[in-house]
Amino acid sequence: MSRDPRHDVLFEPVTVGPKVAKNRFWQVPQCNGAGSEKPGMQAAHREVKADGGWAVIFTESCVITPDADQMPGGITARIWDEGDITNLSLMTERVHAHGSLAGIELKHGGGLAQNGESRYASRGVSQIQNDYRYLNTPHEMTVDEIGQLRRDFVAAALRSERAGFDLISIYAGVASLPAFFLYPYYNQRTDEYGGSFENRIRLMRELLEDIREAVPGLAVGLRFAIDTLEAPYGLGDKGIRSDGEGIKAIEYLDSLVDFWDINIGSINWGEDAVSSRFKDTNYEAEYTSIAKTVATKPVVNVGRMTSPDVMAYAITSGQCDFIGAARPAIADPFIPRKIEEGRTDEIRECIGCNVCISRWETGPTPIWCTQNATAGEEYRRGWHPEKFSRARNADNLVLVIGAGPAGMECATVLAKRGYEGVHLVDADDSLGGHLKWTARLPGLSQWGRVTDYRQIQIDKLDNCEFVPNRRLTADEALAYGADYIVVATGSSWARDGLNGITQRPIAGIEWQSVLTPEDIMVRGAQVDGDDVVVYDTDGYYMAVSLAEHLAMQGKKVTYVTPWDTMAPYMRKTLEEHRMYERLMSLDVRILTQTSVAETAQTYARIEHLWSGASEELPAAGVVLVTQRISDDTLYRELSSDGKLEAAGVKGAFLIGDAFAPVIIAQSIFHGHRLAREFDTDDPNTPLPYIRERRLANRETYKFGDFQVTSSTP
Repeated sequence: MSRDPRHDVLFEPVTVGPKVAKNRFWQVPQCNGAGSEKPGMQAAHREVKADGGWAVIFTESCVITPDADQMPGGITARIWDEGDITNLSLMTERVHAHGSLAGIELKHGGGLAQNGESRYASRGVSQIQNDYRYLNTPHEMTVDEIGQLRRDFVAAALRSERAGFDLISIYAGVASLPAFFLYPYYNQRTDEYGGSFENRIRLMRELLEDIREAVPGLAVGLRFAIDTLEAPYGLGDKGIRSDGEGIKAIEYLDSLVDFWDINIGSINWGEDAVSSRFKDTNYEAEYTSIAKTVATKPVVNVGRMTSPDVMAYAITSGQCDFIGAARPAIADPFIPRKIEEGRTDEIRECIGCNVCISRWETGPTPIWCTQNATAGEEYRRGWHPEKFSRARNADNLVLVIGAGPAGMECATVLAKRGYEGVHLVDADDSLGGHLKWTARLPGLSQWGRVTDYRQIQIDKLDNCEFVPNRRLTADEALAYGADYIVVATGSSWARDGLNGITQRPIAGIEWQSVLTPEDIMVRGAQVDGDDVVVYDTDGYYMAVSLAEHLAMQGKKVTYVTPWDTMAPYMRKTLEEHRMYERLMSLDVRILTQTSVAETAQTYARIEHLWSGASEELPAAGVVLVTQRISDDTLYRELSSDGKLEAAGVKGAFLIGDAFAPVIIAQSIFHGHRLAREFDTDDPNTPLPYIRERRLANRETYKFGDFQVTSSTP
């Protein structure tokens, strides 16, 4: 197939200073948990995007000195010394091998840098306590120290050049020292770096001048937040606005840059990397498109763009010159190649769930992606999102029971590995499992892309067959004629309030007014009355979504949780603030650090965890979102009393929520992992992965084709 002519504009080469990008696809700086301490992971994660056709590929934020250390808030790359040059050069080599340009984003977070590893004191524009990291008040920099900061940036730029990077982006976004100098919120100075616009933007101008002079052969630009938004989600009149100092800054600095990487937001970067629950694709355009009215250099825009039609319009309408992406490029590193080859239906579209972000917010963990189980595993497990080795035992029929996330993924990968036949059997009439009703919850419709992508893959695979409307018993499964059986029968929400937080039984749980999520969304149960209590010990999206769903029906909802905050995992997905606003707008009462102790026909008795204070809430219904219980009965029956051997079945395996209830990303990973390793001696036991680590008393250590020299401790 050839590409749609409407998308030709996306494949035009673009000059960026002294460099030429082969097309208009630009992977913006994006953290993955590798930093410069896991060079194999860093290189392989970026290389797969170069393989997929991205013209420009950046590493993540790369801090320039030990006093810019992000730890423990998250892992970033570093460009401090010779070792970092060596490690990051692996990324540039692998990116260049595919004809793409490699970029590095130089960052100093000022007062945002916690320096948890280096233990340096933070330095900032003024001594204003950081509004994102508590217990972090910086030292106000002197003019001499600002001079040293400039030299630090130049040194980092020179190291970047030696590491083989083609582009340098100075991070001047909402979590950076250059931006803090510009924003009146942080800048309380009265010297030549404070007060007027020209004084507050002085550091940005000086850094551009210094770095351009130091590395004239590299393209140099700014990742710049053009609008810091209105309160409560932004800085209001103490920040900058796109139609004020935002556009003024672009006009003022345009002659000094080779490109503009434009985004929006405040320190709460959930307004930049906003989830699909709250914003549609290309949502930043209302702010970022103004940049092109004055910029003479190429402009990059972001906004979770996954549709090639939206991308093409963004270019042809004059909104931007490059399609910038982080999350869409994680979900499908091969977006450019699939568009170019006319395979747009095969794009693995980002669902905007922000699980990728949640892993960075959690701490030093590898990246996860709901859609792409290979993200972060490219090096340590050797997985490629589009390449699958033929299985050594491919001449077998595999029966996969359960067509939810894990089952769909497992069946798809098994088929791509060449198994003679893969039958995906489900009691329902269509694919998706619990995703079918989860995607009907308020704001979660785009989560249905998980099913859509796998439906398309299964339809195209001749050796993969979906068998609907068939609920197999253990005897029927054994008699099916399959060589192997994979059980992916999912889980269901506990009806008795079982949870590991309070570990207390709920009295009166037998009332018919006590409901589970499935009762409401699958069985259509109704609450006969106005007052509803939603009890959440799960801590993610389900309880708040049901509270919203019921409030939209006109119910008077009280949300109760023993956690310190509403849906704590949504803080990691950057959704907490918007979700809280949404529930408050629907008059949902939110009670934290509180448990449900008893339910009755007309009320629920709640108790504060620490004080023991008790209150009876009127409740015509109580919705329990406590924990899920694996539906593994079928697997246990299959595996008992030598039944498999007697039936001639070579093995049975349990995956996904049926093994242990987890978030969708982990369930899909579980199914993917089993299918990738289905021809090993013991598929139930994951193969060991490569651990990138320093070895004591060793001058060098090796990983793959790479060798890194390190000093002994």
